[in-house]
Amino acid sequence: MSTQPIRANSILPARREDITLTTADGLTLVGELAVPADRPPVATLICLHPLPTHGGMMDSHVYRKAAWRLPALADLAVLRFNTRGTSSVRGTSEGEFGGGVTERFDVAAAIEYAEFAELPSVWLVGWSFGTDLTLRYGCEPDVVGAILLSPPLRTSTEDDLAVWARADKPLTALVPEFDDYLRPDEARVRFAAIPQAEVVGVPGAKHLWVGDAETVLDEIVRRVNPSAYPLPREWDGPMEYGDASAYADRTVAAFSDVPAPGTEQTAR
Repeated sequence: MSTQPIRANSILPARREDITLTTADGLTLVGELAVPADRPPVATLICLHPLPTHGGMMDSHVYRKAAWRLPALADLAVLRFNTRGTSSVRGTSEGEFGGGVTERFDVAAAIEYAEFAELPSVWLVGWSFGTDLTLRYGCEPDVVGAILLSPPLRTSTEDDLAVWARADKPLTALVPEFDDYLRPDEARVRFAAIPQAEVVGVPGAKHLWVGDAETVLDEIVRRVNPSAYPLPREWDGPMEYGDASAYADRTVAAFSDVPAPGTEQTAR
């Protein structure tokens, strides 16, 4: 089989299954678990998506590419799900958007699922709104560490940062050079409250990581499974292709000024 370049819509082999999470307040959340096709995973990513009132969902492009590539390229399990009231191609999770408050039960349900499924070495990967969920609710015993993409530090408090500082768990913040909400220099000041936190400024990048997904995936793998870094850009095995048009009306995310179709602008 000839070697092929890995493109934005490339889907590499994995075992993928639709899953549901049950929250402590009685909601059912929809999600997907992707694991390596023919071997156990060495580590696990739980993906916490951007703001759902502005297009964020389990299929936001960095997470979609993570699930399509990382089981094959880096031996990782990738668990994605829609927080309460959020819709994607996978379906709609029960409940209503809770402004980052009731979503604490969603985070707990995902971590609990990973525990009962005996998934190894659980890392949280939060993006924008998902970074605040990570910082506020993710410092749990079963979590090894966290990676934050475009953290705005909107609702995370000094107390939340202090919890991570005391836990001494690895924490990496990937901060776009041209982020709309928190840029690298300010991020280094804010995250100084967590001595072990690593702030990585990404030259030329913006909040939504359009055109920079490969850089993000490389940096995630570099910390979670360093032996697989850097990720290859070509693949010599079977490859399928996803339908990117399914997401054409859901490309806004996080704090875009234009809400996604069918959503209300309930949070900023």
